[in-house]
Order: sequence, then structure tokens, then C-alpha cells
Amino acid sequence: MRVLLRVEHPWPLLRGRLVDRYQRFTAEIELDSGERIRAHCVNPGRMEGQVRPGARAWVSPVPAASKRKLRYTWELVEEDGRIVGVNTVAPNRVVGELLAARVLPGLRRFRALHREVAYAERSRVDFLLDGATPHYLEVKNCHLRYADGRGYFPDSVSARATHHLRALTEVVAAGAKATVLFTIQRPDIEAIRPSILHDPEFAAAARAAGEAGVRFRAVTIQATPQALDVIREIPVELAPYQTHAHARWQAEKLPWSGWRRDPRRVTPAEG
Repeated sequence: MRVLLRVEHPWPLLRGRLVDRYQRFTAEIELDSGERIRAHCVNPGRMEGQVRPGARAWVSPVPAASKRKLRYTWELVEEDGRIVGVNTVAPNRVVGELLAARVLPGLRRFRALHREVAYAERSRVDFLLDGATPHYLEVKNCHLRYADGRGYFPDSVSARATHHLRALTEVVAAGAKATVLFTIQRPDIEAIRPSILHDPEFAAAARAAGEAGVRFRAVTIQATPQALDVIREIPVELAPYQTHAHARWQAEKLPWSGWRRDPRRVTPAEG
């Protein structure tokens, strides 16, 4: 398999099995050593089909100097025999290295690269490529795949993502360039769509942004316990579509999605 760019994990990952996901941002995992640990789940979405107790999971340790309470971060999970990246922060690191290596056509010519730049109203863009024309680049992580072989974003309502699209539309109208780059942390997706089923407002905003001149691109990533390998670029499909089959596919994944109440946080009134 050809690799455009390899980004190794900053620390060796530890393997185990998922016990459960609690309160959205906590995952309990039993490591291969037998130790049960709690890891930070960076992903705010429902993670459809990926919260299956007993599934293989990998975590990274937090640096010793960190004061963070949860000493691990959930990085990868196995879904239907395929390793999927679930850390939604990791793609920004990958894209930063992609840009620095100048391997993506259309994103090679810039004088300087700036991160987390404030712009528009209540917005920060992931990357600003400083050149003859400013180029705003927003990164969106995707890991949801349905039976049609396509990826879908988001996997739950995301007012924040919709706001980003509208802000990018404004900067394009003012004469700048703007790109939304979907990073798909699995290699088995042939194209990606805005999810009308999960967030019709985002899907409509994406179509409007595309018509206004915002560019949409996507790359697939092979996630392994050693690295995140950028494999190839795939199409982004903004056109509307029927969602009858998608609702059925979602229902099939529903038992292995979301999170539940943390049993350690039962209040006295609840017993």
C-alpha cells in the first residue's frame, strides 16, 4: 500500500479491550496486562458502531509531567476487524505534517503556516496558509462508515462545524481561499458525504459553502498501533441524497454507540 506520509505516534500505544464508555469523555479499558484503566475519550461524537465492549482498543500514556487526571488517551479501536482511529485531535497533527511536507496538490505554495488563527466572529481556523492570497484550512475528522462504502460527517448534530462552514463562506466572499479537509481515520472508505441523517443543517451549509467557493477535500488514513499513514485522497460528495437506507444502517450500529452513565458517579439520592 502506497503511503503519502507516515506520522508515528508520539508514544508507544498500549493494547487492551474496551469495557465501556462513560459520560461521553471517559473510556474504561482492560489492558492486556490485566490492569483496568480509564482513558480520556477526546471524541465528542456518538462513535457509531465503535463502542462495543470487548473490542480491541489502544491507548497512549500521558507524559509523566502532565497533571491530567486521566493518565491515558483512547487512540484506536477495532471495528469489524478494521482498526479505526478515534482520537479527533490527532488529525490536526497529521495535517500539520502534510502541509509542512507539501505533498497535497493545491496546498503546497505558501510562505508561512499559522495554527489556530482567530477570524470571523467567534471562530478559529485550524491552519492559515500565508501567501499571495490567504488560505484558510479547516480540518474535520471522520470515522463513520456505512454499508455503501462512504464515510459520513458528522455523526451527531454539530452546531460548531456548521458555524465553521459559514465563517469560511464569509472569508471566501471577502476574497480569500478556504478549504475543508476531511481526515478519515480508516482506509476502507471510497468517498465522503455530509450526513443529512445526523445533521441536515450542516449538510445544507456544506452545499452552500461549496457553491460559494469553499473547497472540500478528503484523505484516508490507515491507523495502526505504530503510526497514522496517509494513504490517498478521495472525493467529497456534497449533492443531496435519500436517507432511507442510512436510517437502517444507523439502527444496526446503535447498540454499539454513544455512552452510558458512569457507575462511579451515582449520587446518594440514586442509591
